[in-house]
Amino acid sequence: MECSSGNYPLSVTGETNNAATLLKVIGQGGNQMSDKKPRLLDLFCGAGGAAMGYHRAGFEVVGVDIKPQPHYPFEFIQADALTYPLDGFDAYHASPPCQDYSISRNMLWVKGGERLIPNIRQRLLETGLPYVIENVPGAPLLTPIELSGMSFGLKIIRRRLFELFGFDILLVPSPRVETNYRRAGYVPYQHGTSIKRGHLPNIWTKDRLQKAMGIDWMNIKEITQAIPPAYTEFIGKYLIEVIK
Repeated sequence: MECSSGNYPLSVTGETNNAATLLKVIGQGGNQMSDKKPRLLDLFCGAGGAAMGYHRAGFEVVGVDIKPQPHYPFEFIQADALTYPLDGFDAYHASPPCQDYSISRNMLWVKGGERLIPNIRQRLLETGLPYVIENVPGAPLLTPIELSGMSFGLKIIRRRLFELFGFDILLVPSPRVETNYRRAGYVPYQHGTSIKRGHLPNIWTKDRLQKAMGIDWMNIKEITQAIPPAYTEFIGKYLIEVIK
C-alpha cells in the first residue's frame, strides 16, 4: 500500500535542478534493451502509482496486495506480500503500509505482531536481486534517497524516502523552492487529520489531485494513498540499467 505523509518541504541532496535533465542523461548511455521487458514485482502495490512509473521506465509490472485493487492498471494478484513467492522477477518494489507510523512516530511498524519493513527487507535481500523500499520520512529505511513532487514540477509536495539495493542514484533532482506553497498552487496534505475527521478539505477535489499527482485512473481515496508515478519512473530509469 502506498501512503501519504506531511506537506512541509525538506531539501534533498542534488546537483541538478530537474528530473528531466537527469533522465535524459541516463537515456543517452547504456546498452540497448532486448525486446523482452524485465519483470518487476510491486509488493503492497495499492492502486498502482509506483507501478505506473516503473512501467513508463520500461518494466513489465505485476502487483501484489492483500486487499482488492480494482483500479490497478497492470496484472494484479491478491495475496500477502510477506509470503507471496518472489521467483520469476528481475527486481522488486515494496511500499509497506505507513499510516500508523506517519500519525505517531512512537508507534512500531506492526502488522499482526510483524515488523513490516525489516521483514520485507530480509525477504528481498535473500533474492540477491535489486529492490526498492518506499516509505514516509522518518521510516527506518537504510541510507534512503528522498524525492518530492517539487522535484518533478508537480503541484504537490508529498515527500518520500526510497531505500535502494543493488544500484545507486548519486544525483537526485533538487526541489523547487517557493516562498508560499499554497499561493503557488500546491495541493496541501497533512496525513491523518482530515481523513480521521471523516472529510476531505474543499480544495481536495478529484480533478485537482489527479492533475497534481499525474494520475487519472484512481478514485480520490486511492490518490490520497498513492505516490506520483514520476518518482518511480525516475528511479526505474536507473534500476533498469543494472538489469540490462
